[in-house]
Amino acid sequence: MIHNHTFEVGGKTLSLETGRVANQAGGSVLVGLGETVVLATATMSKMAREGIDFLPLVCDFEERRYAIGRIPGGYNKRGGRPSDRAILTSRLIDRPIRPLFPKGMRNDVQVITMAFSVDKSSSPDALAITAAGVALAVSDIPFAGPVAGVRVADVDGEFVVFPTHEELAKSKIDLAVAGHKGAISMVEAGASEVSEDRMTEALEFAHKMIKVICGEIEKFAKKAGKAKREPILDKADSTLVDEIKKKEAKTISSGIFDPDKAKRESAMDDLAKELISKYQEKYAGDDAMKKAIPGAVDKAIKDTIRKFIIEDGKRPDGRKVDEIRPLEAIAGLLPRVHGSGLFTRGQTQVLSICTLGLPGDAQSLDTPLDEVTKEQRYMHYYNFPPYSVGEVRPLRGVGRREVGHGALAERALRAVVPVDNPEYPFSIQVISEVLESNGSTSMASVCGSTLALMDAGVPIKAPVAGIAMGLMSDGKKFVVLTDIQGIEDFCGDMDFKVAG
Repeated sequence: MIHNHTFEVGGKTLSLETGRVANQAGGSVLVGLGETVVLATATMSKMAREGIDFLPLVCDFEERRYAIGRIPGGYNKRGGRPSDRAILTSRLIDRPIRPLFPKGMRNDVQVITMAFSVDKSSSPDALAITAAGVALAVSDIPFAGPVAGVRVADVDGEFVVFPTHEELAKSKIDLAVAGHKGAISMVEAGASEVSEDRMTEALEFAHKMIKVICGEIEKFAKKAGKAKREPILDKADSTLVDEIKKKEAKTISSGIFDPDKAKRESAMDDLAKELISKYQEKYAGDDAMKKAIPGAVDKAIKDTIRKFIIEDGKRPDGRKVDEIRPLEAIAGLLPRVHGSGLFTRGQTQVLSICTLGLPGDAQSLDTPLDEVTKEQRYMHYYNFPPYSVGEVRPLRGVGRREVGHGALAERALRAVVPVDNPEYPFSIQVISEVLESNGSTSMASVCGSTLALMDAGVPIKAPVAGIAMGLMSDGKKFVVLTDIQGIEDFCGDMDFKVAG
């Protein structure tokens, strides 16, 4: 049966339809806004994967040239690898939906969104987030949604939802937000040095629009949604977790505090092995309990770290909650390059190199959904080699994370780099090489990029710096962490990167 639903949000009309296409997927929906039509499908495997401790979720945003009535240029008419914009949109979809699946679910989940038709006046990325949320809401996949995404611009003092390209060009804010009725779960923004108060107002407006959309998705899912499946969850046994925390509190606390990342990780690995061995010996005759022990030990250690931070303000490296790690900044480190900057924050270190080129060296942005080829005169690329975390891995090209982090640092500096200054016609490329990683390498890339640009003599409007903030909460009390490191990102409830 075909189900349709149309509603207004912020003066824009959105349409939802399910039951017409892709009916063998777990859930499918066509979402329309103007002449843009996005298909979203969500499918879950029948069986859970064994031997993993994460949700195997894959989100893909697919671009097709036919969406704007064009045939791909060049020799390969079929099209090639996903563009950077498609990868960034896939990441926008992944972040708000991932936390809302049942904890311990190990079934493969694949969410695919495709832009079938694109109105040239606006981008389909925020609509794709909403489409993914609708597909999950009407699917048989267990999901604590619905989720919606919006893009917000500030045009002549008024906030606009799902703005056109022309409206974005006039706006000082380009804000993508996703979330559910209760909270915001993803923010990605660029701004031309706007005030904190104005950005807060924009976030409040975005969440207001999200709540309207989520309310309409709930109505749609009630009449068109499938019954949810009951997955087998791989959860740590709460009784066993409590037993380990109670009996091993002193042992755990002795292994989680050290300012040196390598020493702390080594101590925590030894601690985990010791506890797993001890409790597997204790429950040697109970196969089910033996299988649950590694997960229970991991959760007990994680809960202990959170308890110390939330209740005592004690962080794994000994810092106070509002304390920044030691900083070091060196400009002009390399002799032959146009500009270089080495930025170190604790055990996170990034070397950024700036190269100036001719106008013809600009990056051509001929992506499938662009009507005309655009040029980008300021480029930032981010590389994260395995040695930066003391690991051995094959080098197999640029991953999604590297594309995403590179875009974050690029956006942070775009407003201060003279890309529109006719008196400064150079193309500018900055490459950030991560040399050591213990959290917040993307924001270290912002700091390193500023050093490299200034060393190269680029007349930026002002220096830009970035920092990663974290949040931990037990439901009664919350703690905001300044300059989070890797273990706090892993154990925390939020990773909020801010540059300015």
